[in-house]
Amino acid sequence: MTGSQIDSESQSARFYAAAASRMLKSILVFGVAVTPLVAYRYGLLSGLGFAIGGAVSALNFYELVRGVRGLADRIVDAHSTERGRSIVLRFVFRYLLVGVVAYVIFKGSAQAFRGFLFGLCLPVAAMLGEAGYEAYAALRRGY
Repeated sequence: MTGSQIDSESQSARFYAAAASRMLKSILVFGVAVTPLVAYRYGLLSGLGFAIGGAVSALNFYELVRGVRGLADRIVDAHSTERGRSIVLRFVFRYLLVGVVAYVIFKGSAQAFRGFLFGLCLPVAAMLGEAGYEAYAALRRGY
């Protein structure tokens, strides 16, 4: 292997390793950018529900990434500081949080609940954006 091949491989590894943080930033940017549009088009309650759904989905995504990294550390490193119980509790907490918030909003307002459900879909938009960006990088930079 030549030096430029090693440089290229480490550069592409860093690029793909940053995908999760780019997706989290995209979730936050999409949430902030789209919330006023939802509120204007569908009403203030829908906009508020969308904002809450976006915040919950961002927190959920962050905890998912953190949990997967902790689980991978636990599997790979026998001396890991991650405890198995805390990893499992974080996974359960994520779903419990979504369920409790959804229930409270559902009981309060059907309009806000619809917005909340759409806000929960923000990670899908972030993943689609990331897939497009990675395809562009693969074609443009040769990753």
